[in-house]
Amino acid sequence: MTQPHFPRLSTRRDWLRGASGVGSLALTYLLTQDGWMGRALAAATPNLLAPKQPHHPTRTKALIWLFMEGGPSHVDLFDPKPMLQKLAGQPMPASFGRPITAMGTANNALMPTKRTFTNHGQSGIPVSDWYPNIARHVDDLAVIRSCWANGLNHVGSVCQMNTGDILAGRPSMGAWVTYGLGTANENLPTFVILCDDKEPVGGPKNWSSGFLPAVYQGTQFRESDNPILFLKPPETIGEKQQRHKLDFLTELNRRYARDKGEDTELEARLSSYELAYRMQSAAEEAVDLGKESEATRQLYGMDNELTARFGSNCLLARRLVERGVRFVELYCGSGSGWDAHSDIEGNHGKMCKVSDLPVAGLLADLKARGLLESTLVVWGGEFGRTPFSEKGSGRDHDPWGFTTWLAGGGVKGGQIIGSTDEIGLRAVDKPCHVHDLHASILHLMGLDHHKVVYQHNGRMERPTIVSGNVIRELLA
Repeated sequence: MTQPHFPRLSTRRDWLRGASGVGSLALTYLLTQDGWMGRALAAATPNLLAPKQPHHPTRTKALIWLFMEGGPSHVDLFDPKPMLQKLAGQPMPASFGRPITAMGTANNALMPTKRTFTNHGQSGIPVSDWYPNIARHVDDLAVIRSCWANGLNHVGSVCQMNTGDILAGRPSMGAWVTYGLGTANENLPTFVILCDDKEPVGGPKNWSSGFLPAVYQGTQFRESDNPILFLKPPETIGEKQQRHKLDFLTELNRRYARDKGEDTELEARLSSYELAYRMQSAAEEAVDLGKESEATRQLYGMDNELTARFGSNCLLARRLVERGVRFVELYCGSGSGWDAHSDIEGNHGKMCKVSDLPVAGLLADLKARGLLESTLVVWGGEFGRTPFSEKGSGRDHDPWGFTTWLAGGGVKGGQIIGSTDEIGLRAVDKPCHVHDLHASILHLMGLDHHKVVYQHNGRMERPTIVSGNVIRELLA
């Protein structure tokens, strides 16, 4: 699992980054088939996406990450706090400490929830009335109430939840999983991103391969019959222009292959040529939701304008994991849609309606098809929201204690892990840092986070940087 990497300056590689999109890669495959690329170049290019054995036995084959971007409020959804109701309208007692907040709201009065919590399932896990459909699946959920992170604001916090660091530049979790396990299919990317009407804050850095070879980065799908950006050449690029471009690329490849075949970034790019060609037909079939029954479409809320977009993405996620995609990340509320600094009732009321039925539909559909046992589902945001108010009707960012839940592949459902304090401000019992969450996800995928390593700038890097412990209670 250890692969050295020594960055080198290369004008040629820089040109490749800027000038060759996936469309060029696909058509370059045709040149290879026609003999335009030298056999030596093809022979020197390893398949970096070849399937690899996990470090330990696992039933999990795929992961679907439901990212509620903007910060869903744990105290209004999965973490009821009677003391918060009792102290409503009062200043926060000094015994809880005064955190430095994103908007300077720590001295504001405590704000109770207006939601009603009810115990559900055989496990009796409480869920608020904002999530009635997800509540029916609590016996499959492991609810971690004690998550915590380091960032105060969205860009750094979304980045950390995806990469382990609040600063950009490290590989995303999907990239690490792809690096550690390789692909499980021949015709689609192994790491796919699905957004709603906007990109998440920070954009593609959240699914970047960082210092890993570029072949491990996520591929963003969009809603259309051409789901992968730049897979097909634009209509404005004529055959002659495209031919000249590809001839130039081919000549550069030939020159470079003569004495510098060890460049892993180039090798990664070259190894994706054939995949890009095959994706031209496979991707269109995978995203064709019209093949699904009307009952299935209704299960995901596709017959309702409010739930149709996210429901379509949840259904697409199921279709992708069926076809061997290992890691699918769905953003709900791209562009900080859950960011309720004011009017949390209106904001969360809408976002919960957008996500409740589609997420419940995904869980039910996976279970009915026998896929939940082999598919890990993760729900959560970059942080939670404070127990004290902002602007009288909203809540500030809370990275010190919030909720994430997991279900499916290898997870022991029907349990609550950890807790926050009496008002929901900080994790106090079994605190789970982002690195612990990542270590646990990797373990469930069959990877030991200590062994998934990559040499970068003379240092052996791993997904959890220098920390992280597997949450053993999660494991079935």
